[in-house]
Amino acid sequence: MEPLRTTDPARLSGHRLLGRLGAGGMGVVYLARSPHGSLVALKVIQAEYGEDAGFRERFRREAEAARRVTSPWVAALVDADTEAARPWLATVFVPGPSLGEAVVAHGPLPERGVRVLGARLAEALRDIHTAGLVHRDVKPGNVLLALDGPRLIDFGVARDPRDTALTSTGVVVGTPGFLPPEQAGGGGEPGPAGDVFSLGCVLAHAATGRPPFGTGTVDALLFRTVHDTPDLDGVPPGLAGAVRDCLAKDPAARPTAGELARRLATTSPTSPADPRELLRAAGVPGDETAWLPEPLVRMIAERSAAGLALPGVDDTELDSAAAGAAPTDEERPPLGRPVGRRRFLLLSGGAAVVAAGGVTAWAVLSGDSEGDGGGSGAAAAASRPVHTIGLHADLTGDQKAVGRAQEKGLRLAVEEFNARADRPFTLAVKTADDGGDPARAAAAAGRLVADRSLLAVIGPTTDATTQASLTTYDTALLPVVAVSPGATLLTLLGCRSLLHARPTDTILPFHLSAYLRGTAKSRTVGVVDDRAADTYAWEISSTLSRVLRDQRQPAVPKVVSALRTDFGTVVDALRNGGADSVVFAGYHDRAALLARELTARRFPGARTAAQGVLDARFLSAAGDAAEGWVLVAPVMDPAAVPRGKAFTAAYRERFGAGPERYAVEAYDAAGLVVRTLGGLRSANRTRAHLTTALRSAKYQGVTRNFAFDPKTGALVIDGTGVHLWQVSGGRFVYRGAAPYQVAG
Repeated sequence: MEPLRTTDPARLSGHRLLGRLGAGGMGVVYLARSPHGSLVALKVIQAEYGEDAGFRERFRREAEAARRVTSPWVAALVDADTEAARPWLATVFVPGPSLGEAVVAHGPLPERGVRVLGARLAEALRDIHTAGLVHRDVKPGNVLLALDGPRLIDFGVARDPRDTALTSTGVVVGTPGFLPPEQAGGGGEPGPAGDVFSLGCVLAHAATGRPPFGTGTVDALLFRTVHDTPDLDGVPPGLAGAVRDCLAKDPAARPTAGELARRLATTSPTSPADPRELLRAAGVPGDETAWLPEPLVRMIAERSAAGLALPGVDDTELDSAAAGAAPTDEERPPLGRPVGRRRFLLLSGGAAVVAAGGVTAWAVLSGDSEGDGGGSGAAAAASRPVHTIGLHADLTGDQKAVGRAQEKGLRLAVEEFNARADRPFTLAVKTADDGGDPARAAAAAGRLVADRSLLAVIGPTTDATTQASLTTYDTALLPVVAVSPGATLLTLLGCRSLLHARPTDTILPFHLSAYLRGTAKSRTVGVVDDRAADTYAWEISSTLSRVLRDQRQPAVPKVVSALRTDFGTVVDALRNGGADSVVFAGYHDRAALLARELTARRFPGARTAAQGVLDARFLSAAGDAAEGWVLVAPVMDPAAVPRGKAFTAAYRERFGAGPERYAVEAYDAAGLVVRTLGGLRSANRTRAHLTTALRSAKYQGVTRNFAFDPKTGALVIDGTGVHLWQVSGGRFVYRGAAPYQVAG
């Protein structure tokens, strides 16, 4: 990054400019702090282009199209003003180096790194093409590297044909050496197939350290691109075929971006889309290597850390101007920390317990002297501000039972709060249904973000929809309390607004181990890692294997292909290995297949799994073979414990039935938000201040004590919050808190 020049503005549309990331004929790209405090890459167009009505219309049209691109592998568009005197757009800032810089500094990437790079970028191009866009300038300089994968930047938004070294008539935008032959020849309109060709050039460059058509003058590069065979010497054999197909001279002979993504994924030993690589970079146990070499990981970590030292937004308001003067350093919410290579820690010792929890035990903690909690009757109610809590959930898809239970828990909490005469504000609920589809998750998050009265979100329901929507929430600094997602990855993404309000999937194996070694008296544990369950299965199986190894407990590991539907040989292998218990790391549908085989082969030992099997569909699919299975899950039955009696009675009265699983967990999350919001001065009841307050909050709920790591939003682990369920009489029966250690 270069320092600002004397001709550069200090601020633009509420953004504080911090330095120059790059410049070209059309404008300048700045590193800037947004009005909400996040770092963005701010591209500012020269005023002369802003005066061109045709250019402004193209810019407006493409900016609107870019908003529809929700790929996780594209630096997302955050905001844009196409009507300003100098049009601008802001994208998420990625602190890592460009691919070009990385190759110059550290040489070609290893084969696995190139495979992950190609699959991710192909997915990005697929999403861009689906949105009706063509990138037109895929090159190493437009690919930024992050720990979890690459990010494609500068994808055709506000690009003009003159913004290139090629100014001859009939030659379109692009970079010599990476242009497809139909453009290099001087007449082709850019299309999706051209982007695939350019990606092939990028992959060849990443694998060998040199462009496939060499270097030299523009004319020489154009001639070689049109007429010569690409130089792929040094491209690993496992990748050479895919790269060669991308570089076909005939656009119709090239794979589509979607086909290329699938091809690179299916020919990989493990899926390159596997986020376990990021977990491994953070120190979570496992045997596979990260996708980037160690020197590049260090480079990214150093640049991420440097971002922490950049100036804040200063007197750019984080909150409403009605609050008065700009917030002081003490009032301004601190920025979160970007992801680094940090270890996954089990923080024992527990959270301090504070005043009694639950919304029914609500007490106003606000120290305001403004009287916004006083008064009574209709006049007082009308004068109270209205704050909204959002629910982002799967209400119509595969996990709709969980999503709907969470909605009921949230609504009960809000109704109980609103029934209090002394409440300082009124609460409302707004829902956004993503149907369990990650492709819909960002749009659902956007609908909640757009409601300025909305100060916090409960949800989303699944790991995938949470990961797909976190950037949207983080950009708006809107706090998200995740109740049911369990992936450890979520707390490693560096999101400032996330609070992970349940023990992660890597915690559950500690409870499984304690149950098997203690209660079940197992001597040898069979561990079935179902590849169909991807990262979830890996987190359970790899962590359990490590725990058992540390406890010197014999284990029989068995990895099952996602294509396998016959589990008979799996059971035989477990028995031949001496296993007298089994843990299934996978989901309910395939657990039923295993359950039937265990029963058919008269396996005598304990059958266990984690929350992925706690689903009514397991009972119906497995039938009698489900009987006796024991599951550990971060969900409880409030009716079975004294502290849950009041909630259960209120829930039954309100909804006419007992609480479903995850209802009380959402109720507790709402109680945490409400109590924390009430503890803020009225002027500070904003998204930014609430995010900071939640991360430092301590709260006693029905299900557990809540406290968070203020840097990551991860739940402080104290050995509680995980429970046992057993199949008995064809239904799931709650068996109490799961053991964390073996007694004695």
